[in-house]
Amino acid sequence: MSTTITCPNCKTQFEPEAAIAQSVEEKVRKEFNQKWVELEKKKDDQLRQKEQQWQQLQEEASRKNAEEKKALENKLKTDLTAQVGAEYENKLKMLEDANRTNESKLTEAREKELEFLKKMQELKTKEQELELDLQRRMMDERSKLTDLIKKEEEEKNRLRETEFQMKLMEKEKQLDDQRKLVEEMKRKGEQGSMQLQGEVQELALEQMLTYAFPYDVVSEVGKGVRGADCIQTVRNNYGQECGRIIFESKRTKDFAADWIEKLKADMRVLGADVAVIVTQAMPKDMTNFGEREGIWICTFDDARALVHVLREFIIKVYNASKSQENKGDKMTFLYNYFTSGEFSEQWRAIREGFMSMKMSIQRERDQMEKMWKAREKQLEKVLLNAAHIRGSIEGIAGMDVDLNLLPDASEGYLIE
Repeated sequence: MSTTITCPNCKTQFEPEAAIAQSVEEKVRKEFNQKWVELEKKKDDQLRQKEQQWQQLQEEASRKNAEEKKALENKLKTDLTAQVGAEYENKLKMLEDANRTNESKLTEAREKELEFLKKMQELKTKEQELELDLQRRMMDERSKLTDLIKKEEEEKNRLRETEFQMKLMEKEKQLDDQRKLVEEMKRKGEQGSMQLQGEVQELALEQMLTYAFPYDVVSEVGKGVRGADCIQTVRNNYGQECGRIIFESKRTKDFAADWIEKLKADMRVLGADVAVIVTQAMPKDMTNFGEREGIWICTFDDARALVHVLREFIIKVYNASKSQENKGDKMTFLYNYFTSGEFSEQWRAIREGFMSMKMSIQRERDQMEKMWKAREKQLEKVLLNAAHIRGSIEGIAGMDVDLNLLPDASEGYLIE
């Protein structure tokens, strides 16, 4: 890197290396011309001196170059630092301005969002109020309809209760007749006849089944006729025959295994769904009622509970099979009915009655609220005048006179 030096006298700028080199060269030439002879003699000494001078000049030039280079570097660093600082300050100002702009936009966006959320909350509140008002109206209508339905149900229940009382009197008459027969059989059973004791249990079983299941038909199998002792024809609440249960009554000390095979044969002959043996003596390996080889075995005390379960099972199987019959025809009939003018007119009549009832209820509500408001104003007027009179009397007579129209809160009431 070249360095320029200015002369303090003539103000001429020149490079020190070139000037020094030229000066040295001229001096050397003069000395070489003047002392050519001496130079030959003292060649070795002069060369050493020249080398020393040359080294000194190089060291001086290097030192000056280093100083100038360091000064230039410091100056460049100072200028670069000032320039970078100015650029950084400009960028920082630009960033601050952008940040202020973004903050203002963000604040405006937050305000808009807050306003939007407030409007959404107001809409939700209004929607909830409308829903609550609708639910209240529906509850009122449902309450009215419930009252009407309750009245109709009470009327139906009274009719059913009358019919039930008549049927109950008939059953009591039948029960009284059966009780007389049972007492007669017990009297005969005390005489020690095993056959008679079995017949008593058969009659008791028939009576129990007839009383416990009034919808069913309990029929006795005659003497000498092949089959079980009695047959129970299971019927549902509509009087439809759902299945049959046959019973074999045994009142002996020991259980016989051939009873099961005989009852299974009777079951096939009579076309029964379930067969039950009611016995006094259970099999040795059975302590409670249960099933063996497709035949149910139980004692007389467990017969009612077992028959109740078997009967429900037969009715459910019958309903399941019945629901699959004529399924397509039923769907066609229902579709034709729902799309017919009869159904449309009936539904229109129901809707008109409902709307008329709703408008009537609304008119009654408006009238009642109007009347309540008038009474409330009248009551406030009476209470205000009473308070004025009370204040006047208490101002004259003191607190000895109690003229308060409303009870105190200490008496269990609230004064509004």
